[in-house]
Amino acid sequence: MQLTGESQTLELPSIPESISAVERMIDDIRNKYNVSEDMFGNMLVAITEAVTNAIYHGNNSDPAKKVSISCTHSPGSIVFTIADEGTGFDYYNLPDPTAPENLEKECGRGIFLMKHLTDQLIFSEDGRVVEMNFKIS
Repeated sequence: MQLTGESQTLELPSIPESISAVERMIDDIRNKYNVSEDMFGNMLVAITEAVTNAIYHGNNSDPAKKVSISCTHSPGSIVFTIADEGTGFDYYNLPDPTAPENLEKECGRGIFLMKHLTDQLIFSEDGRVVEMNFKIS
């Protein structure tokens, strides 16, 4: 992890084991900025979902491709940006995971969770980059 002022950056290979490094980063941020337990839980789920999507869907689990995670703290908020090296996706036309035909599917709920656990969720670069804003007090 590289510390630069109020920003932190991680660059990880697209392998499942990278998730544990992300969890440690979020735990460090919780301690550093005194994040509440509820907000920590929201961050942990939303960010690990985003990184999991980047590893499996964005980079197709190719360990040569990297996932980068950056975190920026400012008074009142913490912003995480996750980027992959994939081709992107159409984030405007995703199936509704709450529709009856999708309830039994094993995937498709990550972005739904991310939307509900963050204060602001922004996709850019054709879906290769996601920015998650968490308001903290």
